[in-house]
Amino acid sequence: MKTNKTLTQVGTAFMLSLFAASVMAAVSADEAEKLGTTLTPIGAEKAGNAAGTIPEWTGGLATNAAAVDSGGFLSNPYAGEKPLFTITVQNMDQYKDKLTPGQQAMFKRYPDTYRMPVYTTHRSANMPAEVVEAAKANAVNTKMVQNGNGLENFRIANAFPIPKNGLEVVWNHITRYRGGSVKRIVTQATPQTNGSYSLVYFDDEFVFPSNLKDYDSSKPSNILFYFKQRVTAPSRLAGNVLLVHETLDQIKEPRMAWLYNAGQRRVRRAPQVSYDGPGTAADGLRTSDNLDMYNGAPDRYNWKLNGKKEIYIPYNSYELDSPKLKYDDIIKAGHINQDLTRYELHRVWHVTATLKEGERHVYAKRDFFIDEDTWQAAQIDHYDGRGNLWRVAEAHSVHYFNKQVPWYSIETIYDLQSGRYLALGMNNEEKSSYEFGAEATSREFTPAALRQAGVR
Repeated sequence: MKTNKTLTQVGTAFMLSLFAASVMAAVSADEAEKLGTTLTPIGAEKAGNAAGTIPEWTGGLATNAAAVDSGGFLSNPYAGEKPLFTITVQNMDQYKDKLTPGQQAMFKRYPDTYRMPVYTTHRSANMPAEVVEAAKANAVNTKMVQNGNGLENFRIANAFPIPKNGLEVVWNHITRYRGGSVKRIVTQATPQTNGSYSLVYFDDEFVFPSNLKDYDSSKPSNILFYFKQRVTAPSRLAGNVLLVHETLDQIKEPRMAWLYNAGQRRVRRAPQVSYDGPGTAADGLRTSDNLDMYNGAPDRYNWKLNGKKEIYIPYNSYELDSPKLKYDDIIKAGHINQDLTRYELHRVWHVTATLKEGERHVYAKRDFFIDEDTWQAAQIDHYDGRGNLWRVAEAHSVHYFNKQVPWYSIETIYDLQSGRYLALGMNNEEKSSYEFGAEATSREFTPAALRQAGVR
């Protein structure tokens, strides 16, 4: 009995050591040489697929791929293209192997109006030189710490360009390149089942520490990025401000968040701005970690890498981002106007997150489908505690070719049970698009600065 017990302990220790090694290890220098050769500079397969329906990556869009107006809005570099075909509830079974369970559920939930126009695939994404260099350095240097809940030796973006497990893939989404710094004015809608809605307006600022004017590279920081969000309308919410210091290691130093309430004129710590805490002015239709499709500490889930697959995802959604549209053109009953959408066949990483035993979250399981070329989550299916598909999140991406930044034009979360949804990120009727490279100092992202930011 003693011998068997000893062998069991040794075996358990060996398995744990293998797990720890897989969690902690970076790739070898030889393997990192694949970046820019058989892999794209940030880790996607460079080659196209065997069927020829996904092309080879040849460098992405040029920075002058199409016109950019005075407000920074992009013209559509693929404006002359027509759909190859349109998927509807009548023909969805023909394409079932390239649809997510969430997409299939949307066809069944809205059989008369939900459709997916499918276009020629274009691998439009590319990154600035410093991001490419950082990805190669991260491949051999970045490691996960705290059982995978934090990072060390991370630079700029794309922590694990050659991922070995599901958690590394998700960290790539969390740390993907988003331009270094950006300011934007965007709107959020939470339509009723009949399509009626009112808008919430956000003035957002987002910056990585290395893009601050007073950044000091000699002082190591656990901050991944700073985020400040001011509500400017409706009047009942105007002046409320959220400040977040997002940390790389949220076990060592949990996310720090503060709220300024304009009515009370008080700044308070906001621990509820995490995990399944309520999303800002979202009418209960998203959690805090639904923003940006997924954000925050990954410690409440077990992460399983299912591999790669080819699916139809929203891509090159320039028409949906057009300043020629009104918000009424986009927001419809049940879902956004699918006639304005564009889907393409792309390879995605499929990762399943399952809630750990003893942990709490309203989503017991999440299925992630993450675009290989940008590391952006394109689709996420959310399941409730009974195992039922509950919410379907879908992000319509655009590539800001003039700045070499991938982003979302609209994030949507569809609640299959209530028939309502949330759409976030629209700025079609605003005076300007995103302002990348916006200058800021660390003083602007302190709790003391919130009161001034909240002046109506």
